[in-house]
Amino acid sequence: MLPEGTIKTDHVWKRFRADRARRLLRDRISEFGHMRGREKFRWVLRDIDLEIEPGAAVGLVGANGSGKSTLLKILTGVMYPYAGNVDVSGRLGALLEVRAGLHPDLSGRENIYLYGTLLGFARKDIERRFDEIIAFADLEDAIDRQVKFYSSGMQMRLGFSVAAFLEPNVLLVDEALAVGDAFFQQRCLERMRDLLSMGTTLVLVSHDLAAVESVCRRGVWLLDGAVAGDGAVRDVLGEYRRWVESNSQFDYDHGGAVDIVDARVRPVDGDMIRSQSPINVRFQLSVPEELRGSVCLGVSEGTAAPIFIVNEKLDLVAGMNQLECEFPHIPLAGGRYFVWLEITQPDGAVVLRWHPVCSFRVHGAELLAAPVGVMRLAPIQVESVWQQSRIDERDVERVPDQE
Repeated sequence: MLPEGTIKTDHVWKRFRADRARRLLRDRISEFGHMRGREKFRWVLRDIDLEIEPGAAVGLVGANGSGKSTLLKILTGVMYPYAGNVDVSGRLGALLEVRAGLHPDLSGRENIYLYGTLLGFARKDIERRFDEIIAFADLEDAIDRQVKFYSSGMQMRLGFSVAAFLEPNVLLVDEALAVGDAFFQQRCLERMRDLLSMGTTLVLVSHDLAAVESVCRRGVWLLDGAVAGDGAVRDVLGEYRRWVESNSQFDYDHGGAVDIVDARVRPVDGDMIRSQSPINVRFQLSVPEELRGSVCLGVSEGTAAPIFIVNEKLDLVAGMNQLECEFPHIPLAGGRYFVWLEITQPDGAVVLRWHPVCSFRVHGAELLAAPVGVMRLAPIQVESVWQQSRIDERDVERVPDQE
């Protein structure tokens, strides 16, 4: 018998039947002669072996269609694997979709009791947390209204509040949080940290990699239904970002009038780029005709959201042009980073869409893992000077109470 809060998958496989073709004569004729070699099934999970200890926080990442949601549904028992074994011990709370676990014809109040009962809680346990659930979901004025009249955000708030405040042994959260506003998303992340401090096991699926890193200590990356990475969350997210970058860099069609011939980052001093050292970013551009506008350059950890950006006006001549940008002190911790670029005209028209153009590695102190319940460490490193001294109690400046 596994301890409560343990998740274990043993050689799990899952497949779905291939989409059926339309029953039209022209489709049947076009398929004639190809039916014998046609694949009838597609595999969405391939030999998944995972063991998650009680109280662990695991971020599950991957591109759309990689099998993340399917794996969560198998863990909850909504689906069954084609092969392999799944064992999830203890009470399970899950938010897989916005309306998951909610009956549209019941009121919010009735859904809280129904959902709590399905999770295995007694009515008195649900009543004890009832007011907290309503307050967190901010549904005091709508709790007796039928859920079918709730907005998507209201339904998501209710579902998450029930799943999180009844304190399950295992909490599974899919991308449903993306429906909520930024303020509620932050409250959800804080609640997840509270549950982790109480020993709850968390599996979080999200495309918001910063949110994953802020909550989880372990990362699992799925690629085409198989585990491509499993380890410390920052390491796994780094691998995933590099994969995203490599695919974006070679497959992305920026569709602009400007063509990037070469892009590279070089150290100004020495033979390698170090934290706080100067670097030079150089671009060679091919322009069919004279162009006046501005360039926006950003540095990211792989995704489109940059760590910082700089802007500069430019005048390009017809033919080959070279742009150089020098940073006297690059304020980045050790790791791999990516340069993104966009060029626009004065009227706002985009001639080169925002996309990655090259990558570089910074040598220096790597970021340490943040303690449980602490936000992720930023990749920016700035110099600081601290002073510590002892002062007399009489010299303490008291802040007056605010009425």
